Amino acid sequence: MTILQLKYVIAIAGSNSMREAASKMFVSQPALSAAIHELEEELGIKIFERNNKGVSLSEEGREFLAYAKQAVSQYEIIENRYIEKYKDKKHFSVSTQHYVFAVHAFANTVKRFDNERYVYSIQETKTDEVLMNLKNIKSEIGIISYSKSNQNILKKLFREYQLDFYPLMVRDTYVYLWETHPLAKRKEISLEELKEYPCVNFDQSSDSQFYLAEEALGDYEFDRLIKSNDRATSSELMAKLNGYSIGTGIMTDSITLRDGFVSIKLKEEDPLTIGYIIRKKHKLSDIGKLYIEELEKYREKDTCDK
Repeated sequence: MTILQLKYVIAIAGSNSMREAASKMFVSQPALSAAIHELEEELGIKIFERNNKGVSLSEEGREFLAYAKQAVSQYEIIENRYIEKYKDKKHFSVSTQHYVFAVHAFANTVKRFDNERYVYSIQETKTDEVLMNLKNIKSEIGIISYSKSNQNILKKLFREYQLDFYPLMVRDTYVYLWETHPLAKRKEISLEELKEYPCVNFDQSSDSQFYLAEEALGDYEFDRLIKSNDRATSSELMAKLNGYSIGTGIMTDSITLRDGFVSIKLKEEDPLTIGYIIRKKHKLSDIGKLYIEELEKYREKDTCDK
């Protein structure tokens, strides 16, 4: 088993066809198929199901893919830090739920940290990936939130993954609507009044794992629910379908004001505590310290981890 074979598995899983995956990896389709067949033979499992429509992950393949991604990620970290051609570059990575302030803080940090050669990254991603990226040292700092409905399980995961959480702000629960929505002029609104409209929230890829939701009221049973993993797509759906979003997971005030959305206080309260996480006993890099400084500018007075 080689890192290249693992990269092939990841490429196929993220493609619509073997041909597309082969193109991404700059290899011929027969060579790609042969590499996967050799890997399956070595492991004694079938990673992909093959049929007339193409290939898809088997049940064993889905589990293997998760481990493959971790292994490749760790290899890339080692490669970037220790292989000679990368040694003189500064490295820094942040993983975050969908918060614009985290992006602004990242941009301000890059401006402040003067270095000619660097590899910086910021990933807007799912809750479990934020946690795993910190646990697996893929990212130095993570931005995450919890509400009353999921705080116990998130805090449990913080302990299990050896992560320290530092709260920055506590935000009330709001509904975000397109400015022409029939209820857009309301000062306050309830979930009952929104029942006939679709709720658009961020897809965490598991209906059963509501505790990973980055929006408030993650365990509420919505009659009409649309999941999206892209902010622009979510905005478009909300505008076209008179949909709505809850909390600050998908929309933020800066985007709301710019793109024609309005925020309305929700009667049902489930405040979000938003903050950053770092690994326990981790010594922050110089750029990591600057990023924390930028994040601390958003701290609300008297915010505490309750």
